[in-house]
Amino acid sequence: MASTLLSPTLADYTSHVHLDTLGKSGKEHQGSGYMSTLSNIADAVSSRRGSFIQPVDIVNAVNEEEILENQDLKLPSRASLFVIIGGNALFQLSFFIVVSSASVYANHLGGTATFAGLIIGIPTVFSGIGLIFITRLDKGQYAMPFNIAYAAAILGNIIYALAYRSNWLYMILIGRVVAGFGFISFMYSKRYCSDPRIIGLRRRTTLAGLLVVGQAFGFSAGPFLGGLLYKIGFGNKVFNGVTSPGWVMAGIWVLFWALSNLIFKDVTAPHRSRSEEVENIELSTINATDQAQVQATEDVAQHHISSQQWGVIICMCYYSMTCFFILGSWESNIPVFTAKILGYTPYNAGNFIALGGITSFPFLFLNVWYARRIQDRVILGAGTSLGFAGLIIMLAILLSDRVTFGSLFICWFLVALGFNLASTCTLSLLSKQLPGAWNNRVSMAIQYSNYTGRVTGAILGGAGVKIGMVNYAVIQIVVVALGGLMYMTLWRQLKAKTG
Repeated sequence: MASTLLSPTLADYTSHVHLDTLGKSGKEHQGSGYMSTLSNIADAVSSRRGSFIQPVDIVNAVNEEEILENQDLKLPSRASLFVIIGGNALFQLSFFIVVSSASVYANHLGGTATFAGLIIGIPTVFSGIGLIFITRLDKGQYAMPFNIAYAAAILGNIIYALAYRSNWLYMILIGRVVAGFGFISFMYSKRYCSDPRIIGLRRRTTLAGLLVVGQAFGFSAGPFLGGLLYKIGFGNKVFNGVTSPGWVMAGIWVLFWALSNLIFKDVTAPHRSRSEEVENIELSTINATDQAQVQATEDVAQHHISSQQWGVIICMCYYSMTCFFILGSWESNIPVFTAKILGYTPYNAGNFIALGGITSFPFLFLNVWYARRIQDRVILGAGTSLGFAGLIIMLAILLSDRVTFGSLFICWFLVALGFNLASTCTLSLLSKQLPGAWNNRVSMAIQYSNYTGRVTGAILGGAGVKIGMVNYAVIQIVVVALGGLMYMTLWRQLKAKTG
């Protein structure tokens, strides 16, 4: 405090003395040395005054920037992230493990290839129904929904496995319906990785990339493991080639459920003591009008969405649907199409699907790293372009009737890499552009779009041979082309922070 008062006091004093001495000509010469020294001191103090204050302002600004930067980079505990990302990978595995043997299982019990496609895609319908009710009860937390998901996954896989012993076709469907309630976790995993309470703005695309790596793991390891179990056989009516995926996944989920409850730290809502509530009531009585005005302003800021933002929301929902429509249709079509064209067994088809996922892994890991530097809209465009190229090549080889392992694999690799890459950006981009209060809504919107794509894609893939493979490819090309038009129209509005 003393140093703050020193400079103006000294400056004022010297200025006053200097003015007085100007009127006293007799003493001007005698005091010139003294006054010159004092004036120099005053000038030095005045020039330094700003330098004493300015660093404080700069330090405050730097501290504020550091706080904002830390908020943009914040993450929850590694154990909780392991449960979210690892659990997402296991749910993806659980979804895809039946892909390679579903058509054989359905055929054994009297079903068709289209019914097998329905078996693959139907869980997402009931997952969407379950979300309507569970999101009203979760209180913004995650442990309860995940516990429901684990229980549903265990029960659903057991029912799926018992269908062979009961010799009832629709029991497969019932098992997948029950397991579908477990796939509510897909939405909660995405919401967790974009939750502004625990995830910084510049971490969301990175975490979305890790979720997609888990997605790639699921559609690679799932069909491979399902095909491997089918080849091994285990020739009995309870545990055999088509029922073993259900038993194996049920066992895995029992173990993971126990681990999750041990290490996962949920998001907790703040609890206020009784004294704090009384104090808040008293303060609100005094400042009721001011608080009402502030609250009204915050509500408008949180809930008002411009027409351009609505355009971005619609575009991202469409792209979420498109990515999983294409991926779902290929995953359910490959076992049926390759069995007809190349004579593949479920084991061969599972290996083929897995190979596409394995070869795309390095590029998806690179995306996790470079997402810190590349805009979401660029990643979205690059991924869609790769997938679209795969579809065009597929149409060309179908029209020329030159389907071989090599040509089909190139198409599958481009489709798998491209649309998995594009799917990383949809929710993360929206979460960066919209208020935090909208996170739950946009998570739901993206997930329902995802589900719509999965179920319609799986049905299209199962029926691909029946409707004609050229028609099958053309439908997908048209869907992607419509998304491309939206993308180019909204290019400027799709800009968001990197990371």
